[in-house]
Amino acid sequence: MSLFINRNRSVHRRTVLKGAGVSMALPWLSAMQPALAASSVAQTPKRFVAMTLGLGLIGSNLNPEQAGDDYEPSLYLKNLQDIRDRFTVISGTSHPGVSGGHRAEASILTANPVGSSGKARNTISIDQYMARHLGGQTRFSSLVLSSSGSNSPSYTANGAMIPAQDSPAKLYNQLFVDESAADQKLQAKRVQQGRSIMDLVGADAKRLSMQLGPGDRDRLDAYFTSVRELEKRMAKSEAWARRPKPTVADRRPVDIGNSSDFVGREQLMMHMIRLALETDSTRFISYHLGGSGGVVPISGVSEGYHSLSHHGRDEDKLEQLALVETAIVEAWGQFLRDLMVPDEQGRNVLDNTSILLTSNLGNASSHDNRNMPVLLGGGGFQHGRHLAFDQRNNYPLPNLFVDLMQQVGLEEDRFASSTGTMRGLS
Repeated sequence: MSLFINRNRSVHRRTVLKGAGVSMALPWLSAMQPALAASSVAQTPKRFVAMTLGLGLIGSNLNPEQAGDDYEPSLYLKNLQDIRDRFTVISGTSHPGVSGGHRAEASILTANPVGSSGKARNTISIDQYMARHLGGQTRFSSLVLSSSGSNSPSYTANGAMIPAQDSPAKLYNQLFVDESAADQKLQAKRVQQGRSIMDLVGADAKRLSMQLGPGDRDRLDAYFTSVRELEKRMAKSEAWARRPKPTVADRRPVDIGNSSDFVGREQLMMHMIRLALETDSTRFISYHLGGSGGVVPISGVSEGYHSLSHHGRDEDKLEQLALVETAIVEAWGQFLRDLMVPDEQGRNVLDNTSILLTSNLGNASSHDNRNMPVLLGGGGFQHGRHLAFDQRNNYPLPNLFVDLMQQVGLEEDRFASSTGTMRGLS
């Protein structure tokens, strides 16, 4: 197949070459830039970080009373006013049809009501959708992290949960410590062995397809697709294994052993996330902060975090919970400040990184999944506002996911139960 390019026009960045039964998606090319942007030397990488909370945030302490630009800062936002123009507060949103209380953790980034509808399988999460289509340009297509344990809100296209890494020290090794020559050789050997196994399975399955009906052939085709994707990941893994990892001035962190030090663990992992973004090791990250059962080491807090979240409107519990949640939000704000620096290419990291903070629980005490807490920072959006939607008839949060996909460069207009892009965001 021949491809002719008009010098005055750009090649669509989804152009696919086809011939002899083979299709090949093209990498980014200078010809894919619009003519008016031809002077740009390189496409600015766009990134996305989702930080999800297992126990929510008290809405009245997070959301300002006024909508629009001139809102008075809420209790949780008072110490973030120096970066007020770097984030947006969004209230009155939720995932349509999603309920189930804590079980809806599985739906935070998929918007699929798997936790309450009896569905047997989840769908792909927004971070993994981005990574699937755009994650091939970095060593790691995505990072899935947590404050404690392996649970995560990140799901593959087949609806399988991706286990999270909860050790900043191990993450440091993964990002910045090169394997030995022997380890690289062993990894390459495993990749080659894996490829030959895939070839054998593919050949057997192809012969089998001749004996199957249309429905089974469709399922087998989906299997072939997953095999091909696995082969690509193997090839990428082998290629990156031969390249040196980036070097950073930061030393390997020491993991915080106290599982109740919720905010300390949040701050340490966010420092590692910043390093991963600055070195362009990945562009898509999810970080889940589950609910610690112990007493968070903050002055004035004497009861376990999980117990405080089920406050039942008890004033003493609400006061203690506000101390914990204030610290969580302020740590998120400091993360935004830390990203207001140039990356290795001299570009402002925050302006090119959309940072979402949300939870499946709008009210942890009653296990209510409506009125999800939402803060959105960075990413080049027009910030400094409170987008206040109807608290009783919630606006679909998946609409924001469409904006996030478009912001990283995906030409999509739907995600899960979305009805378009989010009203008032841009």
